[in-house]
Amino acid sequence: MRKFIGLFLAIILSASFMQAQVKVYSDYYAVYFKDKAGTPYSIDKPEQFLSKKSIDRRKKFDIPINKQDLPVSPVYVKKLQDAGFEVIKVSKWLNCAIVKTENIANYTKLSSMDFVINKPEPLAKDYRYKTYKRYKSKEKLEQSKDKYNYGKALTQTQMLNINLLHNEGYTGKGVTIAILDGGFFHVNELPAFKSLWKNGQIKGWYDFVDMDTTVFDEGTHGMMVLSTIGGNTEQLVGTAPDADFWLFVTEDGDSEYPIEEYNYVIAAEMADSIGVDIIHSSLGYADFDDKSLSYKYEDLNGNTAVSTIGADIASSKGILVVTSAGNEGNDPWRYVSAPADADSILAVGAVNFKGKYGSFSSQGPSYDNRIKPEVCAQGVSATVQLSNGRIGTANGTSFSGPIMAGAVACLVQAFPDKSNMEIIEAVIRNSSQAKSPDEKLGYGIPDFYKAFKYLEKR
Repeated sequence: MRKFIGLFLAIILSASFMQAQVKVYSDYYAVYFKDKAGTPYSIDKPEQFLSKKSIDRRKKFDIPINKQDLPVSPVYVKKLQDAGFEVIKVSKWLNCAIVKTENIANYTKLSSMDFVINKPEPLAKDYRYKTYKRYKSKEKLEQSKDKYNYGKALTQTQMLNINLLHNEGYTGKGVTIAILDGGFFHVNELPAFKSLWKNGQIKGWYDFVDMDTTVFDEGTHGMMVLSTIGGNTEQLVGTAPDADFWLFVTEDGDSEYPIEEYNYVIAAEMADSIGVDIIHSSLGYADFDDKSLSYKYEDLNGNTAVSTIGADIASSKGILVVTSAGNEGNDPWRYVSAPADADSILAVGAVNFKGKYGSFSSQGPSYDNRIKPEVCAQGVSATVQLSNGRIGTANGTSFSGPIMAGAVACLVQAFPDKSNMEIIEAVIRNSSQAKSPDEKLGYGIPDFYKAFKYLEKR
């Protein structure tokens, strides 16, 4: 596992830029390169840096392999190291390196290097200690008459009519989902995930914060997210119980700095390289611990935030990207956060079990007046696996998002020759408010059986 992960990390980067007031105080900086001169790889030999599955996806949907796919220049990385900088990680899509330095003179040196463009972007102070919220459970068992006994997850499943696709045999089998989150506490032990391990559906994992493979020792959030998609017990069946999964930690739970957006992009690059079909994240970025680095509403335009840029690049590679809208509906900042403002993804809001708007769910539109979120699923008292081994409930678009991602995986299984954007179009067109979208529910709650029939006719 370590060797395989290391291989793809070593070949992990195109250029887009955040505009921010630069203050020399940060331990971590993003250093953007002017080009990829010196890379030993060639777009004529993509098998050197992309998996067969990734190459096959591009061929299927006629997506060209271009310079954006090439790894960063090792020549530039070495020059940074020779100059005394610790290179923490690199991004090929953004064509940059994340470096650590505490010396102001070194910062000045970075800006003067001839292969660096723009001023290095401050990302984070040195941080380490992680904490995660834990959720209280509230149980009420229900029975299902469908293929599965969904238990307490019955309502959130039937709301989307995804149970009808399950009855047709579409359960996400053969579809690979990468989950980007903050930790997958005891996924290797808790009951909801036993079938995933038994059937070999957990394909791999990596922590992009600590740069290691320790992801199961802390962070309950990603564990609960995964349970809504791949859980399979008598009390909880997820929306894609037969899908395959890669588990990536990109979020540091004790702080909020732009470096986490770069973690998101680098993880998305790896997801692309190994050939995933869907990326889901229950993450959102707007307000940072250093307020001078925070986004403004006008930045939520689909082209500014680093994670938004990464999400759209992932979509351009043929990956279907799903993200939670955010939980700021009751706050002064009530809008969706990045990367939910991206224009080629599904951003998902939250409703209750009756399909009514969850007041905490972030609203649209995007700054450039696009409908956000696109769709909604149950995120009020959603059924999840809890860290204590019990099945309970939790609130947030963090759970409506993955419920939707699993449902989408069933459509991808049913129609493997449909592009990511064709699948998204089918979901939107067959949602409850398709003809009259608004800023709270977007196009509404999708009917996945109708979307299935719609795609059958296309």
